[in-house]
Amino acid sequence: MNAPVRRRLTSASRREQLLAVALDEFGRRGFHLTQMEHVAAAAGVSKGLLYQHFESKEELFAAVTAAIVDDLSRQLHEATNPGDPGLDRMRVLAKTLFDFATGRPSAWAVIIRHFDKPEVGAELRGLRDGLGAIIVDLMLLNRRQNPTRLAAAEPVVTLLAPMVTGGLMSLISWWLDHPEVPRERAESMAVEFIWLGLERIRAGERLGTPPL
Repeated sequence: MNAPVRRRLTSASRREQLLAVALDEFGRRGFHLTQMEHVAAAAGVSKGLLYQHFESKEELFAAVTAAIVDDLSRQLHEATNPGDPGLDRMRVLAKTLFDFATGRPSAWAVIIRHFDKPEVGAELRGLRDGLGAIIVDLMLLNRRQNPTRLAAAEPVVTLLAPMVTGGLMSLISWWLDHPEVPRERAESMAVEFIWLGLERIRAGERLGTPPL
């Protein structure tokens, strides 16, 4: 009986396969500990073939992170409606990030490992800054009709945006490691922390339950 003939992948299909494998490797090991031979071995190809598609580990990592940023940015764009109230959009932002983290754990691991490392995470740094800009815009939304309130709040909110963004992403990562905590609770607390602030939460203030 003849052995089945293995069909060779097209160049584009092979590149997609290598990117998918590299994503898992970078998510598991991080940029610095992942070597090109790790990716080649996991993909079942020679290191020489891997280098035909990507000239260096840096180029491979940049391609992986660019794909992550494109995917998450698209999901955020499709999920949000600029005409919705700010709080609704904040809830959508949190939900989309939770969805992404649960649906694409390797991509989320790459983001968390590298978005604050300027030597390797240029694309992810842009994602972080973009998320921060969205959060600033939403937090200032209810102040835009009052120029005095806006002028006073904007510098403070802008300064705190990196901390708020990092805190939101860290909370999602913490929740992934603590599945006993209901997602709805983690998600609502993330929104309340951003929207109300710690002081108002400690005073007992809560946001109403969003409609289903």
